[in-house]
Amino acid sequence: MTLRWEAFLEEVRGRGEYDTQQEAERAARAVLALLGAHLVGDARAELAARLPETMALILLNPLQAAEPLSQERFVRATAAWIEGATEATAPWDIGAVLSTVADAAGDDLTERILLQLPPGYDLLFGRPAAGTRP
Repeated sequence: MTLRWEAFLEEVRGRGEYDTQQEAERAARAVLALLGAHLVGDARAELAARLPETMALILLNPLQAAEPLSQERFVRATAAWIEGATEATAPWDIGAVLSTVADAAGDDLTERILLQLPPGYDLLFGRPAAGTRP
């Protein structure tokens, strides 16, 4: 089931404890653009189908990453992309967005997404007990 735009942003806003919907949207756009650069194939397409159209387009149209960013580098990149964010606050922003994404995706798809990413992303998705990694 695809989340509506307003419902998606309201969920991110609540999880991130943002004062405005604009703050939630700014975080969602940055995190999804960075995430989309790291996902390929069916998992990326399936995730896009479960997100609101605007967010799906951000996920599907990023620059491709030259190499996968480690969890730490993903946090640094997010901090650089979100106005006013720091490396200390970026994990909060990322968690607000990616836990919402994980709920929209469901456990099976989230696990397949995590298998495409370097170790450590399970925590960013709010899934510290996600399945075993190869």
